[in-house]
Amino acid sequence: MSPAPTQHVETVDFVMLYIVGISVILLLGITATMIYFVFKYHRKKGHQPVDIHGNIWLEIIWIVIPTLLVLSMFYFGYTGFREYRDIPKGAYVIQAKARMWAWEFTYENGKKLDTLYVPLGKPIKLEMQSADVTHSLFIPSFRIKEDVMFGKTTHLGFTADKAGSYDIACAEYCGLNHSMMYTKVIVLPEEEFYTWLNKKEETSNPAEAVK
Repeated sequence: MSPAPTQHVETVDFVMLYIVGISVILLLGITATMIYFVFKYHRKKGHQPVDIHGNIWLEIIWIVIPTLLVLSMFYFGYTGFREYRDIPKGAYVIQAKARMWAWEFTYENGKKLDTLYVPLGKPIKLEMQSADVTHSLFIPSFRIKEDVMFGKTTHLGFTADKAGSYDIACAEYCGLNHSMMYTKVIVLPEEEFYTWLNKKEETSNPAEAVK
């Protein structure tokens, strides 16, 4: 089981560190080269400038290497993108509706809540719609986000690997109380989740079990 809340977290963090690492190396290399050229080619009295001709191998290198770096960034980024877009068959489906300024989650048995409860280790598929304007369901701890739009159903998939309570935010400005549009995703062991789901009492609060 992943030490992170989801395996997707490790993928996204790796891509981020990979891009930042390459950027820092390029920054240091370019800065050092500029400083070197400042001292090597500073203006001198009596110096006669000469033409500098092209170097075919140098030109090939500075075209090929950046191209390969950019392609590698795209590959790792696309791999991470496919992780949560390719939702496995048999995923547990939950309906999610956004409205100014709250979330509503509906389960297969008709139970509705403003907090998202999911079973541990089981693929989840959120089928999302908006009752008014464009919203965006964002779970920072899972590194996933998807727009929720009026008149269109969007999807978001994930598999939680660690029980606990995680914030859900709206990441698309949706009006006056946008900044208050927060709720939680509560990850419960699978047996405990289905026990809670089949309870008739709407006031049950399994979140206390993971605090």
